[in-house]
Amino acid sequence: MLLFFRQNDTDDCSNHMRKYIVASSKPTISFTNRNNIMRNLYSILGVEKQASEANIKKAYRTLAKELHPDLNKDDKLIADRFKEVSAAYSILGDKDRRGKYDRGEIDENGNEKAPNFGGGFRPRGFGGQARHDFDMEDAENVFSEFFRFTGAGKSGGTRRAGKQQAPRAKGLDISYEVTIGFEESITGGTRRLALNDNRNVDIKIPPGIKNGQVIRLSGQGGPGLGQGPKGDALVEIRVAKHPYYRREGDDIHLELPITINEAILGGDIQVPTPRGKLTVRIPRNSSSGTRLRLKGKGVETKKAVGNMYVALKIMAPEKRDIELEKALKEWDGSDGAALRKKAGLV
Repeated sequence: MLLFFRQNDTDDCSNHMRKYIVASSKPTISFTNRNNIMRNLYSILGVEKQASEANIKKAYRTLAKELHPDLNKDDKLIADRFKEVSAAYSILGDKDRRGKYDRGEIDENGNEKAPNFGGGFRPRGFGGQARHDFDMEDAENVFSEFFRFTGAGKSGGTRRAGKQQAPRAKGLDISYEVTIGFEESITGGTRRLALNDNRNVDIKIPPGIKNGQVIRLSGQGGPGLGQGPKGDALVEIRVAKHPYYRREGDDIHLELPITINEAILGGDIQVPTPRGKLTVRIPRNSSSGTRLRLKGKGVETKKAVGNMYVALKIMAPEKRDIELEKALKEWDGSDGAALRKKAGLV
């Protein structure tokens, strides 16, 4: 909001305006326990604050596997816990965001914390020990009193019988931020948002929503000035990182580990997708990097339907296998030099 004043107006009321300061805040939505108390992100993942990146990732994968919706269908508490864990990992799993969280620069939702100026907002001047939180009604009173004092602005009304009519203007838009899991960004869902006036509203998460996309809730923002309409609530959606899914446009990518015998002999295996598991056939003699396309299993929006691409990754046994080593020594089809020459690397 911008206010423009004539020079004589500002001269007449400069002392008057020194009495006021307008502050703003950015309310956030948070995942809380049953007592509605904010939980520490490290406690959500069950790790210490000094935990390494590898331990945090391991803890998240363990919890994600236990709490995955495919294994706990129709269990709302488990589903909420899964969302809470995903949101915590979206911050602690990112080195830069974790550092900001540890330094107190952002809160549990990834929002930047407003600097503390000490005095807080007060209806009459600065200082004193009684601190008051900023209230949108205070803002309305400040501007109304100012315009009554100056008599400035055509849209602010005219004096009638010595009384100045309050200006009419739309209320402020208020920004919020909500973190959702990767699967929820694909399938859609509903989230309850706590507004800054202590009201709760349900917001619909459309299927295929992207990270950083904003949902506008008309008339859910700050109160208007005078008889002006209320502002809007602007809800920015943050999509948590996933340990194995990756989105590119409307397509979803997955790297799938397979064994040597599955690569050579082929066969049917189960593949996880954001909407549940699917059975996929691995062709015989598949190599690492072979990509299988699952048509129509990507992101589905009103405009388009993407695909899911599964890249095969052949994994050697974790432990030494003497019989396998013996079989490979007896196999005369192994000519690595010829393969590299064919690829133009020799």
